[in-house]
Amino acid sequence: MEKFNINNRRYIGNKSKLLDWIFEKIKKYTKGNSFLDIFSGTGSVSKEALNYYDEIIINDFLFSNNVIYKAFFGKEDYDKQKLRKIALDINNKKFEDLKENYFDKNFGNKYFGKRDARKIGFIRDEIEKKKKENEINEREYNILLSSLVYSIDKIANTVGHYEAYIKKSVRDNILVFNLIKPLETKGKKITIFREEANKLGEKIKADIVFLDPPYNSRQYSRFYHLIENLIEWEKPELFGVALKPKEKNMSDYCRNTAPKVFDNLVKKLNCKYIVVTYNNTYNSKSSSSKNKISFEEILKSLNEVGKTKIFEKEYKFFNAGKTDFKAHKEFLFITEVK
Repeated sequence: MEKFNINNRRYIGNKSKLLDWIFEKIKKYTKGNSFLDIFSGTGSVSKEALNYYDEIIINDFLFSNNVIYKAFFGKEDYDKQKLRKIALDINNKKFEDLKENYFDKNFGNKYFGKRDARKIGFIRDEIEKKKKENEINEREYNILLSSLVYSIDKIANTVGHYEAYIKKSVRDNILVFNLIKPLETKGKKITIFREEANKLGEKIKADIVFLDPPYNSRQYSRFYHLIENLIEWEKPELFGVALKPKEKNMSDYCRNTAPKVFDNLVKKLNCKYIVVTYNNTYNSKSSSSKNKISFEEILKSLNEVGKTKIFEKEYKFFNAGKTDFKAHKEFLFITEVK
């Protein structure tokens, strides 16, 4: 019943396949006992950091990612048998017994088949109801929400994000609600934030700060609008073919101000080492894929606060579009702060 690990998501910029390389370098060229992952994304880097550090600080400003961190890394006890029973009851529900809801009205026969969309909306309402009636605690609530995100990610009629759905007949009646596998964090100090990186960066101290900011114009809150909508569950009005709500939670790292914002963050950080990952999509043919911060701009900012080492690795990263990034490389900067 517990099926999903933290990195079992399709997510732009996911670093899960690079973790061995990244941490081999971090362990060799840094020292410390606290690790701040300030653009955590899927949380796979923070999960790996559990193997090496006693204190992990996790941050991302998406609502859905914050819920996922609380589910996987949380300290509150949860009842595994209770969650299994809830999942079993959900999977036994018949479509004919479910009423039309916000989710299937908007996303049925688009991002999901009609039956699956109705079931997703029902599950989301059911989780909320159980929380209001105090049948589940906060950790169990976050585990169930995260399990829903991971379960629907496996069947979504998309190329891996929610910028658009695939315009063809949609497979239906294939949703299985499986649970996530929360992490073992005993003996670790875990702190979870949902803040803008630059605001958090000026008030948190850590030995090592890991930076993996968005580098192009694709806003994550728009790429994953459907997941954000499902987690917040405010049922907003939706617009356009992609059925997005009004803009919110937009990142300056996806705008032309990105180099200035990055420089500002680097100069504010209170740490011994700054570790930055960067991929060379800068010469991409797609304007939305072009990096807003250049290699040279990153290096200039880092060199102003300390001494920087650069490592590179050939890597074909997860790309949901049609752009073919030939000779693609991942770069790792490690700066020892003055």
